[in-house]
Amino acid sequence: MNKAIWFGSASTVVASAMLAAGFYAAKPSIAVAEQQPQVMAAASDDLSRKEIEEIVRNYLLTNPEILVEVQTALEEKQKEAQRVASLQTIQQAKDLIYNSPIDGVVGNPKGKTTIVEFYDYNCGFCKRAITDMQEIVKTDPDLRFVLKELPILGPDSQKAHVVAQAFKHLMPEKYSEFHMRLLGGETRATEETTMLVATSLGADEAKLREEMKNPEIQKGFDATFELADKLSITGTPSYVVGDEVVFGALGQQVLREKIATARQACQTAAC
Repeated sequence: MNKAIWFGSASTVVASAMLAAGFYAAKPSIAVAEQQPQVMAAASDDLSRKEIEEIVRNYLLTNPEILVEVQTALEEKQKEAQRVASLQTIQQAKDLIYNSPIDGVVGNPKGKTTIVEFYDYNCGFCKRAITDMQEIVKTDPDLRFVLKELPILGPDSQKAHVVAQAFKHLMPEKYSEFHMRLLGGETRATEETTMLVATSLGADEAKLREEMKNPEIQKGFDATFELADKLSITGTPSYVVGDEVVFGALGQQVLREKIATARQACQTAAC
């Protein structure tokens, strides 16, 4: 199948080369273009596969910039398709993205503008980005910052996040402080180190371990993973701001710009 696709693409390149040659040789290129299917059919009858491959090879070696143009066009097309797909997901799953009961919230819980962060407690970029979040929340009183747990960095992360969810269920009023300590710390997040943070904030270890068995915790993670997949999120941190998905720790300034854009769009749409 791949060879057939390649052969068809190669034929297209050859046809384009033939058309270009005809144009620059002052031949009636419009007529040639109109007859392109017939020209290619005749060419495939007269030329062997090996000859066509040689023509394609020589043409691309002579005009390598075509490969760059094709790659650029493909990347732009894929990026736009991803943007459209993400926009549809955001519109269809607004409640799950912005108001899921499994997510923590920092900043103003009633803020008119919301930014959602997908993170893993063992993500180094997330740890560096926590100061961006703290500064933005501190200086923007109308911002609601949603914390969406996405444990993608192995078994340690998965167990640490289970402890985190159990803590949130039992002590939601201290979840923000718990989050800052764990993500802001230098120690790798494991079940043990996360439990230490939780108990240092007053949690009862026995109750925590019992709550960790709650099947709703895993259901919540499954829903987040499914949502991340639909948004084409494969790494952390990633953000949803307004109708846009932002990938990577791009810094405080970029996040502020995205928030401002979302705010402006919301005002325009009177939301």
